[in-house]
Formats: sequence, structure tokens, C-alpha cells
Amino acid sequence: MTTRFLDLPRFHKQLVAASFDFACLPVLLYFSLILHFDGIPYGMFSNYAMLALGAGLTALPVFVRLGMYRAVIRYIRSEIAIAAVNCATLASVLLAALHMVTDPHPLSVTPFLIFWASSILYILASRFAARRWLHSRGHLNEKVRVAIYGAGEAGSLLARAIMPGNEYEAVLFVDDNPQRVNTTIGGIRVYPASALEHLAKRFQITTVLLAMPSLTRPQQRTLLDSLARLSLIIKVTPPVSSIVTGKAKVQDVRQIQIEDLLSRDVVAPDEALLSYCVRGKSIMVSGAGGSIGSELCRQIIHLQPSRLLLVDSSEYALYTIEQELREMMTRYGVQFDLVACLGSVLEKEKCKRLMTTFGVETVYHAAAYKHVPLVEHNPIEGIRNNAFGTLSLAEAAAAANVKYFVLISTDKAVRPTNMMGATKRLAELILQAFARRGSGTRFCMVRFGNVLGSSGSVVPLFRKQIAAGGPLTLTHPDITRYFMTIPEAAQLVIQAGAMGKGGDVFVLDMGKPVRIADLAERMVHLSGQMVRTEATPNGTIEIHYIGLRPGEKLYEELLIGNNVTHTEHPLIQRAREAELEWPLLNQMLQQLEDACARFDHSAIRLLMQKLVREYAPSSDIVDHLWSQGGLPGQPGVQADAEHALPQGTVVPLLQVPALSKMTA
Repeated sequence: MTTRFLDLPRFHKQLVAASFDFACLPVLLYFSLILHFDGIPYGMFSNYAMLALGAGLTALPVFVRLGMYRAVIRYIRSEIAIAAVNCATLASVLLAALHMVTDPHPLSVTPFLIFWASSILYILASRFAARRWLHSRGHLNEKVRVAIYGAGEAGSLLARAIMPGNEYEAVLFVDDNPQRVNTTIGGIRVYPASALEHLAKRFQITTVLLAMPSLTRPQQRTLLDSLARLSLIIKVTPPVSSIVTGKAKVQDVRQIQIEDLLSRDVVAPDEALLSYCVRGKSIMVSGAGGSIGSELCRQIIHLQPSRLLLVDSSEYALYTIEQELREMMTRYGVQFDLVACLGSVLEKEKCKRLMTTFGVETVYHAAAYKHVPLVEHNPIEGIRNNAFGTLSLAEAAAAANVKYFVLISTDKAVRPTNMMGATKRLAELILQAFARRGSGTRFCMVRFGNVLGSSGSVVPLFRKQIAAGGPLTLTHPDITRYFMTIPEAAQLVIQAGAMGKGGDVFVLDMGKPVRIADLAERMVHLSGQMVRTEATPNGTIEIHYIGLRPGEKLYEELLIGNNVTHTEHPLIQRAREAELEWPLLNQMLQQLEDACARFDHSAIRLLMQKLVREYAPSSDIVDHLWSQGGLPGQPGVQADAEHALPQGTVVPLLQVPALSKMTA
């Protein structure tokens, strides 16, 4: 019945409400007369029939005029009391006036005052009773029972906002303030936060809505850490200031993400540094469709460049980011040239023509293969894209007189144990050598660790595995990584690039490293579930350790040496690290290119260890073709082992001999 009523057209629902009022208001008038006469006078029903009919006839137009039937019963709030008083007052005055004009023996004002008061009570009682009935009959069983953490202004607003909805049922408040405990807000009791675990079981609560937007990041992390052990789903509400200004609604709650636990208090960006290489300039972003490249583009849009060139070899990635950026430009009213270029950074001539034709002044080079196991199994592609791609783009930038060139590097370039890290360190060496050669282009690089939510991050993988019911796959219980949010990383890259003088290696402050096993457990708890272990056999999600993959390190570093200085930005440091002079580097790069062309992985590894002196491979050569003996003239990796340097060998930087060309 309830469902059929809710499915009726809006006009039909208003007719039902008006009919109910028309039937009840005459009854109220008779009730007022009984109270006035202190009983039922003889002939009351016949003598006052016209007056009773007038109660309905005068009230309905008033109710319609004042919008009583425009209110949706399921979503009414306490503000309806004002409308009820206005409607009852005007209807009672009109009824009394009509009675005094038409009846030669009019009643005193008393029954009309009683009718006025009872009408107000009737309007409020009938509307709130109908609202309660509709919710209880229609949606109560579908609602999620929640506790609201925080009984302040935001909590009160949140409770009122979710009350008429169909998603949540606010069962109780919890708060750390003892002065609020045992009070009632909107009919909902406030309990101490320390009792939340017991309360969750008692009231069958599955979700906690965090309504404390004034907490700092450290305070929020401390609170979330304490809640995580309860295996409840935690959601947060927007700041009250955003609600007041209309930028957000109280209903816009979102589930707590691991980013909320790992991200730091935001350091306000230096607007001068942000704008220095971007505002009013023509910008090129390579790898524009990737995680970092796309976020760089989003940040650049707000800095009002004159032109933005998007370069990517992936058609789908390029199309996606172009469409997103055009929507952003329309939304924010920003106007500049947006050019999407499908191509590879290895196409030096094309890149040079793009830079020259479009007057590029700043290049952010984010194009790279970054997935460690994939590059380890496909090292030649990693070398070509990450190292020779950087070389090609740098040569194009120098030839096109680009002013600023910023390479996005990685912490895996520090004492690399894998090919991906070694290729990124080689890319750094190439730019350092270019900077020392002297040109009109300022080359610099920015090094940082993992970014949360990137295409290669463990966070999206863990989310997918949790949604599937597990298990979560980790390589090692002790593995740790640095993490930073993508927007923060992109913003710092832009600021660091503005400080480059030539050959600078900038290192971003990544905070404290995070143990991946702890990260996995937190994500399980935040999903409202529990990790299954010997201590918690009732847990729903298992964690499986599968062993370190080829080239994978337990710990990542950000600095090769200790020669580091601070910059004007508190989260950006400048490192001074060993370099290779261009003549020697160029000769060795030519030999590396020849080895790649021959698919000679033994020679490739030897050359990479001589180019990147800190490179200490942690596994054998695992290229798919090489390990299977699938290359012409190659019986397999074992036959070439005699050419490789022992693992961990360090070649003195200034004593690297010129290498003769090796044959397969």
C-alpha cells in the first residue's frame, strides 16, 4: 500500500492530503465547541453544521495559498511549525469573520481560539505521523544503522540531513567531550566514544559517520587508527564551512580512504613558484595520460598557461585526459589552446617540430615505464622508453630552445636493484650531462616515491581484492614504501621545476615510510571487515605472501649520498650526486643502444652496471625471450653468464673504460 501511494502522481497525493484535512477540520471545530460549552449542547450537530463545513472550506484555500501541500511529507522538518501557525491563524480568522457576518447570534471568540490551537496541533501531528509511517513502512529495513561520531554542529546538521533520506538511520551519537555525553540531540542520545565497540554490537551498527571536520590530519589519523580495530565502515562528512557556502551538502559523506590515513597536513604552495614556469607559457607534458602526467595537466589548467600540449603513445589514455581537461576548462571558464598529440618521446624529430611549432617553453617529462616486474621481464623496452626516450626528448628540447625541462624521476633510481630503477637513474645522468654541456635549456629532475592511487600502486589492487573477498597478495611481510598523494606530488613537481638552475636533483619530502602489511590491514578494517589470522580465525579476508618479485627491494631510498641542501620550500630538497661527463656517457649510450639492437642481455646488464654504478641486480636476467633461449644464436641466459659482472659490483665512476663493441 505504501509503495502504491508513493508511486501516485504528485497531484493525486495532494488531493489525498487535502481530503484528509477537509474531513478532520470540521471534527476539530466540533471538538472546540464541546470544550467551549463544557459538554455537547442540544442540537449542536445540526445548528453548527454550516459552521463546521465552513471550517473546511475556508481552511483549504488558505493551506493551498500558503504552500502547505507543496511540502513533501517524507522530507518535512521542524520549520513546518511556522507554516502550521500561519495557516491555522489565517484560517481561524477567516472562519470567525465569516461566522460573525452570517450568523445573527454569533459565538464568542473562545471556540475559535480553541479551534486555532487545535488546528496547529493537528497539522503538526498529522504531518509528522505521516512522515514516520511512510519511513517505517517503506524504507526502515533498507536503511543502514549508523553512529555519528561528533555531537557538535556538524554532527547535528548531519543527523537532520540524513533523517528524511532512505540510506541511513542515525541510531546514536558518540563524542569525546564528557559535557555532551548523556545529552540528547534531535531525539538521539549521545554516548561516550570509549563505548563505541559495545554500542556497535548492542545496536547492530555497521557504519560510523565521522562528523568532526575541524580535526587536523594528525588528529584524524589518530582517531581513525583507534576506529580501525573495530572493523566498522568509516565515512566522513564535508567541512561545515563548505556546507554553509553551498560547495557541499551534509549528505555528501564519503567512505574513508587509505589516503586519509597516509596523507599529511597540506603545506600551502608557493604561488610564485607554481606560476613561474607555467602562467602564460606554452607547456608540453609527455605521458600526459598517465597517473602523474594527467595530474600535472589538471594542476596546470588552474595556472592559466597560454597553451598545453598533451603527448602520449596510448590513444585511449590521451583521449581520456583530453576530454577531462576540456570539461574542466568549460567548468572553470578557462581558455587556452589544448593540443593532443599521439606519439612517442622516441620520435625526436616530431617532438622537436612540436616544440618549435607551438613555441613550447616548459616540458614536464612524465612518460616512462614504471612497473618494476614488467620492466624486469622486458628490459630493452624499459631502457628505450625510460633512458633513450629521455635522451631523445632532451635533445629535441635543446634544439627547440625550450627554457625549462623537468624530469619526473623515482626513488627506485636510488641504489637500484631492478632495471626500471636503473633506467630512471640513467635518465637522470643524461640530463645532468646535458646541463653541464651548456645550452639555453635548464634541465632538472624531481625524485619521489609511490603515489597513492596511481596505475601501478598497490592501493587499487588491494581495493579490488577486498571487493572480491580476498585474499590480499603481498610479496613480503617487511616490505615498506614511501607514499604521497598524486595532487601533492604534482604540485611539488611544478614548484621544484621553478627552482632548477641546471642539473638539479630535487628530492621531495615523502614523510615516513609505510609498512605495506600494515597498509593492507588498515584497508581491510576500513572496509568493515577483519583480517583472518591465527589470533582472529573469524576474520573474512586473508593475506597471502607470495615472495619478492625479480628486482624488488624491501626498502626504498630517496638519496644516494648525504650531500643534500634545503630549498625555499620545506618539502623540497636539492641533492648533489655523482655525474658522468657527456663524451664518456655518449660513447657508452651508443654501445648500450647497439646491445639492445642485438638483444644481447648479458652485454646490456654489464653496460647498465657500468653506467649506473650503484646498480646491483637482485635477480638473474629474466627477459622472457632470453631466459627461454628464444633469441637467434642464444642458447639461454646461462651461456652468457660469464660476461656479466658479479651481483653488487661497483665500477669506480671516474675509471670506467671505453667499452669495445660486444658481439652476440
